[in-house]
Amino acid sequence: MTKRPLDGIRILDLTRVFSGPWATQMLGDLGAEVIKVEQPRRGDDLRKLGPPFLKDGAGEETKESAYYLSVNRNKKSISVDIASPEGQDIVRALALKADVVMENFKVDDLSRYGLDYASLSKLNPRLIYCSITAFGQTGPNRHRMGYDTLLQAMCGVMSVTGHPDGVPGGGPIKVGFVLSDLLAGSYAATAVVSALYARDTHGGTGQHIDISMFDAQVAAMSHQNMHYLVSGEDPQRFGTGAPSVVPSQVFACSDGHIILVAGNDAQFRKLCALIGLPDLGTDPLYATNGARVRNRATLIPQLEAKFIARSKQDWLADLEANGLVAGPINAVSEVFADPHVAARGMVVEATHASGGTVPLIVSPMRLSGTPLDVYTAPPFQGQHTREVLGGLLGMAEADIAALEDKKIIVD
Repeated sequence: MTKRPLDGIRILDLTRVFSGPWATQMLGDLGAEVIKVEQPRRGDDLRKLGPPFLKDGAGEETKESAYYLSVNRNKKSISVDIASPEGQDIVRALALKADVVMENFKVDDLSRYGLDYASLSKLNPRLIYCSITAFGQTGPNRHRMGYDTLLQAMCGVMSVTGHPDGVPGGGPIKVGFVLSDLLAGSYAATAVVSALYARDTHGGTGQHIDISMFDAQVAAMSHQNMHYLVSGEDPQRFGTGAPSVVPSQVFACSDGHIILVAGNDAQFRKLCALIGLPDLGTDPLYATNGARVRNRATLIPQLEAKFIARSKQDWLADLEANGLVAGPINAVSEVFADPHVAARGMVVEATHASGGTVPLIVSPMRLSGTPLDVYTAPPFQGQHTREVLGGLLGMAEADIAALEDKKIIVD
């Protein structure tokens, strides 16, 4: 079997809910051994965020929510009470054998247990320690908790998402998935890989990585931020439209909707010829993208009047035949019915410990020399406790049984 890029790297995963598990799942996809530590009798809170829940081999619901399943493939799970001295000793022993510790507790929380960066790095100076929090390790908001909806609101996402004020349905809207978590987790995984490279090529020491959901979301506002920094003006909401490209939006057809983007002036002229309004393409009011942005209020109604006259399939066929960028507005079910998803092998089935199977989305990272071709099902809580304690740490069966009796671990 061809090795994956991070084979031989071990991640001690103290994260839960979404941003941290998203990061460690990415690292697990890349080949790292990820050991997920969960609190006995409680586990990762994400397991309970349902329905829907995975069904077992007999068709009965398990305790594994779809939410949890989405961010915990390619991991092992152990149940350890880190509030107990014995549990803390287990985590410290695992940190000695780990390359990376990842956590998303509140700022300073793990210092109560001696599991913070300062404590663990003394035991293992090569340790990469990544902390993900809502607002970071410094600043006036460092101790505040935060969830994706709050971060989308505070970082400007909702101010540029939705229809403009004064039109039906106008007002700020939340993006329909946990954008801030995904961004923070992706930045965290990138930072961890970078720190591993730096450690192993530039001097051999570990370091502390401070990832803030707030920072990640502000950074990812990208061109909207630059709009403000360059102009001094707040970006506005344009519904499905784009602030700096016109036309780029949804158009209603006789039987549904399509999305259309004319990304340059040549594409716009081609579009105008196709819809029977060739003069628009050379009209000084619309001939350049800058002019179209300034005059969208008079341009868009003319385009809308054309698209509403025919079906979406007719328009999509003609637009594609003319090399223009357009597509349907798919529901998630339609996404997975698209033959391109199957052709790209985006979904695999993995055997689950419940006796059934679970569908998994594969990583979008396609590497020719070190393919990401191993996908294991998200584990039950504590599924690998005995394997890790006995195999990796070399604990005797009697010692493991004693920890079970004291409720320090749950097998």
